[in-house]
Amino acid sequence: MLEKIREGSQGPVAKIILGAVILSFALAGIGGYLGQTTEQPVAEVNGIKISQTDFARAYQNERARLEQQFGEYFAQISSDPTYMAQIRKGVVDRLVQQELQNQLAIELGLRVSDEQVKQAIVEMPYFQLGGEFSNERYLQVIRQMNFQPDTFREYLREEMTRSQLVSAVAGTEFVLSNELKSTVALQQQTRALDYIVLSKDKVKDQVSIDEDAVSNYYELNQDKYQSAEQVSVQYLELKADNVEPETAITDADVLAYYEESKTQYLEPEKRRVSHILIDNSENDATANTKAQDLLSQLRSGTEFSELASKQSDDIVSAELGGDLDWIERDMMDPEFETAAFALENVGDISEVVTSEFGYHIIQLTDIEREEIQPFDDVKADLRAELEKNAKVDAFYQKQTEIAELAFEMSDSLEDAALAAGVELKSTALINRSVLPAPLNTPAVTRTLFTPELLEDRVNSEVLEIGAEHIIVVRVLDYAAAATKPFDGVKAEIETTLVNEKASELINERAKTLFSALQGGKLLSDIATEEGVELNSETALARQTYSVAPAIVTEVFKLPHPADEKVEMAVVALNNGDAALVQLKKVNEVELSVEIDEQQKQSITNTQINKNYLAFVNALEAKADVTRPQIQVSEQN
Repeated sequence: MLEKIREGSQGPVAKIILGAVILSFALAGIGGYLGQTTEQPVAEVNGIKISQTDFARAYQNERARLEQQFGEYFAQISSDPTYMAQIRKGVVDRLVQQELQNQLAIELGLRVSDEQVKQAIVEMPYFQLGGEFSNERYLQVIRQMNFQPDTFREYLREEMTRSQLVSAVAGTEFVLSNELKSTVALQQQTRALDYIVLSKDKVKDQVSIDEDAVSNYYELNQDKYQSAEQVSVQYLELKADNVEPETAITDADVLAYYEESKTQYLEPEKRRVSHILIDNSENDATANTKAQDLLSQLRSGTEFSELASKQSDDIVSAELGGDLDWIERDMMDPEFETAAFALENVGDISEVVTSEFGYHIIQLTDIEREEIQPFDDVKADLRAELEKNAKVDAFYQKQTEIAELAFEMSDSLEDAALAAGVELKSTALINRSVLPAPLNTPAVTRTLFTPELLEDRVNSEVLEIGAEHIIVVRVLDYAAAATKPFDGVKAEIETTLVNEKASELINERAKTLFSALQGGKLLSDIATEEGVELNSETALARQTYSVAPAIVTEVFKLPHPADEKVEMAVVALNNGDAALVQLKKVNEVELSVEIDEQQKQSITNTQINKNYLAFVNALEAKADVTRPQIQVSEQN
């Protein structure tokens, strides 16, 4: 089995579907927590504890991913405590699944080497600047993710090992040709139906809600009416790009810098050469004799290009008369290079030169002498570099002053802001989930909600949120999460209760009408009596969005009508309405063309995803997994 896994982890199918499998984990939602700062684990898998630190890191990364995915809409959806509870539950569940996979990988002896981890880090685009790995960028990014280099390497090693396992299991999956055709036929199948929708709005006037019901609902569902915790923040922000050095860069400074760094602006000497190569691998003495004879012919006036094209064993350059194009230092074999750069004038020919490739005769055909780029050509770049360096120097000087003043006068940022020459900014009370930039970075958010800042109202330490980009924060005011007052949500509760009761009434009415429909009453007659429209679809597809999803789902669950009869169902809709449905006909599809590769891959991926999730669930079923009913700290 281990060998099969190692082979499977390299398969192209495994790589294609791996992203889909991982995404399914990201969307999972299974247990949930929020609140205190205890270090009690969020879950335990076969005796291995998943710490709140692991949860906090995974949760912050998931928040960041969702913020990037939904943009400005994330602030709106994250204000729903139920939604965010599901996100936290999903993170806990994913951590449990990852630990199960880690344990299986260890059991199977899977391992990712240090060299593989290093190579993966170097190749990650997140750590590259201008297409090259940047260690400074690497350290900056992992610190923003709350990692140290050693912990990040181990985290990545675990991720790569799990990927090896996922790829292997998924890569062994396949779908037979007849299964593909059957699946495509089912996907493209359509159905003919009639249906009516009974709206709960028509029975709302029959609903009355008393004060006790509203009050009781409020008491039993206070978790639905929580106001998010809010914080008012004062902060100063400093970027190197916005810092003005004490002294401006002058033309004299730029010229002096040019003189100091002239060697950086040298255009090295280049030479164009041709050569004749005599291979000495079979008989060195014969090759040497031939080379000396060719040199004599050249000294006697024979054209170099003519002799090279006929006698050189370097087939490629021989076709060009021996031309090797332009060369620079450290490009060629040392002996060849020494001889080529010893030639003084264009047209000069060397003695016979020995290299590891054989015997050469070299001719100098052109020279571009070493040059220094003129000052005027580079002064703009030099000025920009000097100005950037000056800004960075001034930035770090101001950062030191800010750190000292913010620490010495821990209850105010005014002196620090004055010394830095930056504006002191502040916010009104605002939900932690919608903090504006630059306060919405994980490092800043975690710091803001620590006891020191919330309770003692002291300045934070200097927080690095980017390259030469820092912030210092302090809490001006804080409002803990609390249950909204009854009067503020009373109307909302009344609306909820009226909708729930109306939905119950309309669904009961639908069941009564469904009994009549089963007894032989026509759906058209029921529609007329109820004052609703009779809707018809001749070719309803599974991906039809103009019909309520619950109706589409139910219609495709119904069996094929037989003997000119219809199949019927009553459907509770997601919005609280109800529907009566009659399935009249199933329109089968005859596949007349070959299934394309994209369809095949989509069907295969769906099957793989389903089977892999079943595999993970089987792992959990066999494992000893506990999820303590504790509160998990968001700001841990």
